[in-house]
Amino acid sequence: MADDDTHAVQPLTPAVLRSWPLPDRHGSKDERGAVLVVGGARGTPGAAMLAGLAALRVGAGRLTLAVASSGAVAVAVAVPEAGVIPLPETASGSVRGAPADVLADELERADVVVVGPGLDDPAGTRSVIDDVCGAVPATTPVLLDAFALGVLPAMADARRALAGRLVLTPNESEAARLLGGAELTAREAAAAIAERYEAVVALSGHVAAPGGEAWASASGHSGLGTSGSGDVLAGAVAGLLAAGTDLARATCWGVALHTGAGDRLTAEVGPIGFLARELVDALPRVLLEYQAS
Repeated sequence: MADDDTHAVQPLTPAVLRSWPLPDRHGSKDERGAVLVVGGARGTPGAAMLAGLAALRVGAGRLTLAVASSGAVAVAVAVPEAGVIPLPETASGSVRGAPADVLADELERADVVVVGPGLDDPAGTRSVIDDVCGAVPATTPVLLDAFALGVLPAMADARRALAGRLVLTPNESEAARLLGGAELTAREAAAAIAERYEAVVALSGHVAAPGGEAWASASGHSGLGTSGSGDVLAGAVAGLLAAGTDLARATCWGVALHTGAGDRLTAEVGPIGFLARELVDALPRVLLEYQAS
């Protein structure tokens, strides 16, 4: 995927995406890829649900949601397509860890692990990341989103453990925390985070890889700045990673599908006012359009 000038920004047009064909997604649910989402505090289970549903909508075959124990039954009812695992929680409903005796089998089975959607407590989030790093196979891609990004700068051991197989999907405020408050453009921030954390980064329609490669979405509207939208992006990228797509290509496709879904809903609903759940439902149609010759 490298260009002669690795620092030039390549637009993510449908033609460019079609030149990076995705893996064949036929076969059983396990052959299509297994996604594990770890998140969902008592008050915010919807974030994990949106991420998981987005992963299924782009073709992942198997979904497991690991959420705070008090919300696990409700999540299982709301998302019957998923297996649901209860995680230990604090008295206030924050997830306080993902111990091996609870998640080891799912971490071994997963083709990609997403950590962060719906987490709401710094100490608990750090414990979740440490637990995942201690049990996830060394080659399994990991995507960190939302609260997991806020605690990552201080987690040197986790950063070393995940380097080279990590995707980060920050918003602008999370990007600033990852960079210690530095004020940069979205393109500059994505590139700086990619180098600092040895990760592929998606930020405000920009994608950056540690080697200097950079891409930018050719679409997208302000309506994407809505509650849950980032969870949909994280899930879309994870669903593509689950099929074996490499980190940079999966992230580019995920960003393009996310912004393309925003374009579709802008035309159907208006430039603002569409919901993240509607982005999830639009993903398969946008994927089909972008893959068409």
